[in-house]
Amino acid sequence: MIINAENLILGRMASFAAKKLLEGEEVIIVNAEKAVITGKKEYIFRRYKQRIDRADIAKPRKGPHFPRTPEGMVKRAVRGMLPYKKRKGRDALKRLRVFRGTPEKYKKADDVPIDDILERTSRYVTMGEISQFLGYNIKV
Repeated sequence: MIINAENLILGRMASFAAKKLLEGEEVIIVNAEKAVITGKKEYIFRRYKQRIDRADIAKPRKGPHFPRTPEGMVKRAVRGMLPYKKRKGRDALKRLRVFRGTPEKYKKADDVPIDDILERTSRYVTMGEISQFLGYNIKV
């Protein structure tokens, strides 16, 4: 199953993907940098920055290590909705693939329509913008 993350709300898309993974399907998420989080930009940036800075306080080498790439953050969101410490969750996570952009081999395939498409509001941030704010070199 291919999910095009463009203009999809991250949490709703991640829960849909997690459910399909637990059912045994292979899930491919494309355009991860275009998934959105709704809310005030300053608040979202501050939350992600606090999460990244948490590792710098005590023992930076030991973690926790949080992803800064859009595909890493989307995969982490899906992982948070799986029982990844159990065998069932680990096996489900192995069936997940997340890509920035759309690879050539998936361009012609039909993606699954999800009804939770973002209605354009002024209060949202894309995963690409969050990655850029955290220091990852990405062109938004």
